[in-house]
Amino acid sequence: MDHFISDISHHFAIPFTNPVLIFALLLFIVLVSPMLLKRINVPSIIGLIIAGVIVGPYGMNLITDSAGVNIFSTIGLMYIMFIVGLELDLKEFKANQNKSVVFGIFTFVIPFLIGYPVCRYLLDLNVYASILTASMFSTHTLVTYPIVSRMGVSKNQAVAITVGGTILTDTAVLIVLAIVINSSQGAFEFQFLLKLLISLVVFSGIVFFIIPIIAKWFFQKMESEKYLHYIFVLFIVFLCGFLAELGGIEPIIGAFAAGLALNKLIPHSSALMNRIEFIGNALFIPIFLISVGMLVDISVIFDGYQAIYIAAVLSVVAIVGKWLAAYLTQKTFKYSVAQRNVIFGLSSSHAAATLAVILVGFKAGIIDEYILNGTIILILLTCIVASFVIQKAAKQIAIAEEDEDIIPSELGHYAQEKILVPIADASNIGKHIELAMLLKDKKSVNSISLLGVMPNNEQAERNIIIFKKNLQEQLSDAVAADMKVDVIATIDHNVAGGIVRTARETMADIVILGWPGKTGILEKLVGDKVDLIIKNMDKNLFICHIEKDMISHKRIVVVSPPLAEKELGFDVWVNKIVKLSQELSLPVIHYGHPETQSLIANQKKLNANFIFKEFTNWSDPLSYANEVKDDDIFVFVSAHPGYISHIPVLDNMPTRLERQFPDITRIVIFPKRYTIDMLMESDDYIFIP
Repeated sequence: MDHFISDISHHFAIPFTNPVLIFALLLFIVLVSPMLLKRINVPSIIGLIIAGVIVGPYGMNLITDSAGVNIFSTIGLMYIMFIVGLELDLKEFKANQNKSVVFGIFTFVIPFLIGYPVCRYLLDLNVYASILTASMFSTHTLVTYPIVSRMGVSKNQAVAITVGGTILTDTAVLIVLAIVINSSQGAFEFQFLLKLLISLVVFSGIVFFIIPIIAKWFFQKMESEKYLHYIFVLFIVFLCGFLAELGGIEPIIGAFAAGLALNKLIPHSSALMNRIEFIGNALFIPIFLISVGMLVDISVIFDGYQAIYIAAVLSVVAIVGKWLAAYLTQKTFKYSVAQRNVIFGLSSSHAAATLAVILVGFKAGIIDEYILNGTIILILLTCIVASFVIQKAAKQIAIAEEDEDIIPSELGHYAQEKILVPIADASNIGKHIELAMLLKDKKSVNSISLLGVMPNNEQAERNIIIFKKNLQEQLSDAVAADMKVDVIATIDHNVAGGIVRTARETMADIVILGWPGKTGILEKLVGDKVDLIIKNMDKNLFICHIEKDMISHKRIVVVSPPLAEKELGFDVWVNKIVKLSQELSLPVIHYGHPETQSLIANQKKLNANFIFKEFTNWSDPLSYANEVKDDDIFVFVSAHPGYISHIPVLDNMPTRLERQFPDITRIVIFPKRYTIDMLMESDDYIFIP
């Protein structure tokens, strides 16, 4: 019995040494702390950091800096930077790169200029210690980025310029660190700057040119092995981090670069993106935040007046410097108060880079333990302040960015977007599901509906069972992407009639239909079923032929007829083209009438890279054919007789497109049209005899 008790006591000896028990405790903290703090409206990030303080070596000493915790912590920090690069709107990032530079200068220079005289004359530090500590004020870690991502405002311009400024200022601080360390040892040379420059060039070449080619090849060759996609992505993240470290750059910059390199290859609505975010937010990032708390030594507060004084001064300077940088950025670019607070909330939290600078300075004997301990307190306080600020500001921006259309309460979810995908061949549905996932409005709670219409004969029930069974095998990507998909199987004497009827019954807004096969003699006599669907469908109809993986395309080429903007479904197809452009990071080339292009360009909510080319030669609508390339997504906006924008040349356009572009991904859109009743009710209706 004594032996048993002794064995049990050994497992619970403090600090814990059993890796299973340590991991179980970490998971318990990740599970419980957000639940407890949610009741008092405190960001979960703060709960994880405080939990780290409690269980860490300076608290209850339950967990020390073991190798396992350090590994998860490193993965978590790199994961944050990788997701930042992956979710970044590259168009917005490139368009505002000058603003990022300006913010980077503000957020580096202002804290430094405030910090140096404070450290030199108020804290009475020597020159090297003052420079190093002042540069520490300029650093920041995007600890609060998960809040921005969760709120759905990661594509806001304020976020984009803050991310760009982060990379700039942290790189500048690391250069300052290298200069100070070399100078303090009396061995400063410019060779390390030359080495750093060469390393950056080589690193950029590998990450931004070689890795995307390898990744694109891998995703195509291993399309069926979805779990390998995630392993490959994780490998790239740590490979880039290691390559950065070899070149004398921080691994977190390598992880961010990996996110940028894979940005165009991982659509934001894809199953792979969902896996990346899920595992990071559930495991790696929370453990990193706990490890930040484990660094905090609360006993510093009780070391006397000097310790408290230094910690207070460092914290105030850090917060004030970052707030002034955010304020000047707001005034310079005329941002809103909420955007200023997002910039401040993202850039005011100090963690990894700050700790790296101070630890290096401490080990080199440049700074003393008072500055080190004060910095640890600074990390805790800035993370808490940043979390509260970003929680409120991100919520304000999210509310401001919501659509102005208010859903009538009596309609509820029926008023939200609904997509219907009729299926003729269950074995070829994967690409249509992928397209539906890319186009779907994330705010809609409705599922994507997959429809099979069976002939009404004695085999109908058996065909329904076979259809549903075959289709279930194709739904793994949608499930992995956290997309709700339901399967509808119905019986009808006429397939086209069954599709039209179900679209009305389900109140679908968009119907995605596969490109029709060759038309037989009988169908030519009685009417092609796709043609019957077009004539009778009062929905936005997308007829698609997807030739290759969506990530393999390089442009979206759109052609629309004159008066396309007069159709009821105009806003729908424009917004879906924009969403496809954002998901795949592709430019949009639009051929059409100047009035249509002017209306598209004036829609402020659109965030896509549109290139407008005027086209008015509708006597020969395929005269632009030479402009369409093999890796384009070709979108043709058509119209059936009875549409406002209909012209006779459009009647046989799908057939002509199939002959002209047999091996190119093509989508023909029939937007929803105004009915006579709608026109009569419209204030803009003009009767033309």
